[in-house]
Amino acid sequence: MSLIDEIKTLIITSLNLPDLKLSDIDENAPLFNEGLGLDSVDALELNLALQKKYNFELDAKTTNLREVFYSVKSLADFVEKHRK
Repeated sequence: MSLIDEIKTLIITSLNLPDLKLSDIDENAPLFNEGLGLDSVDALELNLALQKKYNFELDAKTTNLREVFYSVKSLADFVEKHRK
């Protein structure tokens, strides 16, 4: 499974979105507002799930979280660079 698909799966499972399929999530579309429509609570849940699965911490003081959480692709790029 590709990292993109892993992250899509993590979004579906950690946010309890069983009606979504991997193919429903455009890896380049925004995750919030006009894209997938996630909200700030979803961001917290997803952040925790990502940190747990990929063993890293996101620090809002040193990381542009808006940029990292923009899309599945931006999340995958960040995880690829920072996972342990």
